Amino acid sequence: MIVDGFFIAGAVICALSVIASVVATILRDYPDDYAIISVAAVELFLVVYGFAAAIRQGGGEAISGEPWEFWGYVATALFVPVVAFWWAVTDKTRWSNAVLAAVGLTVFVMLYRMEQIWDGAPLA
Repeated sequence: MIVDGFFIAGAVICALSVIASVVATILRDYPDDYAIISVAAVELFLVVYGFAAAIRQGGGEAISGEPWEFWGYVATALFVPVVAFWWAVTDKTRWSNAVLAAVGLTVFVMLYRMEQIWDGAPLA
């Protein structure tokens, strides 16, 4: 069970982003500002998470798993909201909101895996 504060904060931000984007998918025929802002919040969280992880690792706290795998997940997770944002601003349809909703789900799964790698937890 993962009880890291960063994981809990990330899970909450991702959940709120999914909720905002699903509601926008149901109610709007175009990309909703709240859904776009919620994805920006996910990206901001990932930037802070990445800096904090670098500081933790630089301070001597070791990653239990493979560091290249952890940082690969961080880098990939940072691209997911950016790609979804560009999708939303170029495709002005209801389904852009669904793509934005997928960001929260995708980043949550990636965050869970990053925490497993950091803590050395076995795959569930």
